Amino acid sequence: MRAPARSRTVAPPGWSRWLVPPAALSIHLAIGQAYAWSVFKPPLESSLGLSGTASALPFQLAVVMLGLSAAFGGTLVERNGPRWAMSVSAVCFSSGFLVAALGAATGQYWLVVLGYGFIGGIGLGIGYISPVSTLLKWFPDRPGTATGIAIMGFGGGALIASPWSAGMLDTLGRDSAGIARTFLVMGLAYAVFMTLGVLLVRVPPAGPGAPGAGRAAAAPRPLVTTAQVSARNAVRTPQFWCLWVVLCTNVTAGIGILEKAAPMVCDFFARSSAPVSASAAAGFVGLLSLANMLGRIVWSATSDLTGRKHVYRLYLGVGALMYLLIALAGDGSKPLFIACAAVVLSFYGGGFATVPAYLRDLFGTYQVGAIHGRLLTAWSTAGVLGPLIVNAVADARRSSGHTGADLYTTSFFVMIGLLVVGFAANELVRPVHPRHHEPPSAGARPADTAPTAPKGATP
Repeated sequence: MRAPARSRTVAPPGWSRWLVPPAALSIHLAIGQAYAWSVFKPPLESSLGLSGTASALPFQLAVVMLGLSAAFGGTLVERNGPRWAMSVSAVCFSSGFLVAALGAATGQYWLVVLGYGFIGGIGLGIGYISPVSTLLKWFPDRPGTATGIAIMGFGGGALIASPWSAGMLDTLGRDSAGIARTFLVMGLAYAVFMTLGVLLVRVPPAGPGAPGAGRAAAAPRPLVTTAQVSARNAVRTPQFWCLWVVLCTNVTAGIGILEKAAPMVCDFFARSSAPVSASAAAGFVGLLSLANMLGRIVWSATSDLTGRKHVYRLYLGVGALMYLLIALAGDGSKPLFIACAAVVLSFYGGGFATVPAYLRDLFGTYQVGAIHGRLLTAWSTAGVLGPLIVNAVADARRSSGHTGADLYTTSFFVMIGLLVVGFAANELVRPVHPRHHEPPSAGARPADTAPTAPKGATP
C-alpha cells in the first residue's frame, strides 16, 4: 500500500478540530467489535468441537497482535500520519474477517485464528493508536476528553457488534456455514465504514495559529510536564514501566470478564431459579460494552479535572472491591453481579482512555503516539493473562465437578491480587527526571505538533 502523503492530510485554514473525533470514532467503532467475540464462542465450540480455552484463542491472539503491532508500528504511525495508519488498519481488519470466514466455511479453525487473530489483530493495533497522537495535538487543552471521545468508540463497538452478530447468527445459522457468512458480511461492512474515517482525518498545522494554541488552562498541576521525551528515552524511565504494570493489571481484570461474558453469566446462574438464556447473555455483553464505552468518556473527562493518578486509584482500588463483592455474593444476587461487572468494565474502558493523557502529562507530545504503542504491549500481555486465568480455572473446576459460580470464584480472587499490584505501581509514579528530556528544539516537527501549553499549565 502506498502511504498517503502526510502533507496532503494537513488541515486547511478554517478546519474544525471537532471533525477529527468522528474520524477516529469510525475506526474505533469498527475495531471495537473485538469485544463482542464472546458471542461467537458458543457456536464455534458446538460446531467445531472446541473447548472454552481453544475458542478464546482468536481473541487472545488478536490482543497480542494489537500490542505488538502498536509497539512496532507506533513510530511509523508518527512518521506517516493518521491517514496512512487508518488505511492499513482498514485493510488488515476487514481482510482478517474474510480469512476467518474461509476458515469457518471449510472447518479449518487455524484459518479463523490466522484471519481474526493475526491479520485482524494487526488492524486492531494500528487502528487503535492511529488517531491518538493526532487528537492530543488537536486538543492540548483537553487531552483526556479528546482521547476519551475517540477511544469510547472502541468500547462501544461491541454495543453494535454484539446484537448485530447474534442477529446474523440467528438468521444465517449457528453452524460453521452460518458463522462463515456472518464473518463475510461483517468484513465487508467494516471495510466501508472505516474508509469514511480514512477520508475525513486531518493533522493540525504548525505555527502560532495552530488549533488549541492558548486554550490550555493556567492552573499548575503535579505530574504535568512542558518538556518532551522521545519514545527511546521513555522506555528507559521507571515511570513508563510503572504505567505498564498499571495498564496490564487493569486490563487483565476487565478483559477476563469481557472475553467470556456471554458463557460466564449463563454458567454463573445455572443453578439459580432463573437461569440466563443465550439472548439475555448477548444483552449482558451489550450492557458491559455500554459500561466500557461510557467509562471511556466519563472517567477520562474526570481525569482532566482530578488528575490521572487520582482516577487510576479509583480504577484499581474500587475495581478490587467490586471483584470482592462478586466473589462473596456468588450467585445470590443477579443485580449485584451485573452492577459490579459493569463498574469493573467502566474502569477497564476508562483506563484505556486515560492512559494517553497520562503519557502526555509525563512525556509531552513529541512522540506520544510511539510511546503509547510501546505501552500497549501491556495490553498484549493482559490479553493472554485475563482469558487464560478465567478460562483455565473454569475448565479445571468444571472437570473436577464444580458448577455455577464456583467455576469463577478463584479467578476473581486472582484479579483482586493483580489490581492491588497495579494500585501500588500507580503510587510509585513520579515526574520524569530532566536527564530524559529532549533539547528544546527537538520537540517540534512541521505539520505535526501544536504548540505546547505555557509552563505550569495543566491539560
